Amino acid sequence: MDLIEKNVNGLPLLVTPNIPCVHAFTTRFGGVSEGAFASLNLGENRGDEPDAVRENYRRLKAALGIEKLCFTKQIHETTVRYVTSVDAREPFDPLPYDCDGLVTDEPGLGLIIFTADCIPILFHDPVHKVIAAAHAGWRGTVGDIAGRAVEAMVKLGAKPSDIRAAIGPGISRCCFETGPEVPEAVMAVLGREGLEYIDGPGREEDKFFVDLKGVNRALLVRAGVEPDNIAVSDECTMCRPDKYWSHRHTGGLRGSQASVIALL
Repeated sequence: MDLIEKNVNGLPLLVTPNIPCVHAFTTRFGGVSEGAFASLNLGENRGDEPDAVRENYRRLKAALGIEKLCFTKQIHETTVRYVTSVDAREPFDPLPYDCDGLVTDEPGLGLIIFTADCIPILFHDPVHKVIAAAHAGWRGTVGDIAGRAVEAMVKLGAKPSDIRAAIGPGISRCCFETGPEVPEAVMAVLGREGLEYIDGPGREEDKFFVDLKGVNRALLVRAGVEPDNIAVSDECTMCRPDKYWSHRHTGGLRGSQASVIALL
């Protein structure tokens, strides 16, 4: 199951019918930022003009009908934090915690994570009304942040078999060339099953290509999510720098896209 593109009040957003609550993966389009950040940059710490970023958030909130957002201060680890409206912030407000994932059962609260090659994952249990969002870089992936998000949802009453998940645009196997440390970490978490997600050698003998989307999907299945309940974007951020920001493609001079989910 793939994602589909939908224009919402001038914002081209990616969604999936697999998740029957408000959610979206953003692209670069529909905002007011300029230059290297054009145009819907949602990253607060990339060097963009703060007023432009605030306007981009205003447009995103209006498109999705969300008033409150809980933010992540991402450090490429696997903490999934439970949040309530007390944790809601505006852009550029200080964030008193570090985490790469959020979970809640509170309506009216948007969970937001940021990517520019890493893998975004959104979760929804429509039966028990629990949602989560996770940022999965390669370290978070092999640390099983996907499974940790499922565990955090279960603590709030969710059932893995009822959870719907969507893996958004990120760097794909075609472009994610790594040293041996990434394949070794994949094998450590998945065993021989991990070979399915590793190609090698790369352009050099000690380089490999790794499918982070596939690894996260496998870890979701291992956590009890039904395979048919997982949507996966086939778009690669590095292959499509016209549509998405890619940290690798730009050498770090870029904005950030966001992935958002809310119970409304």
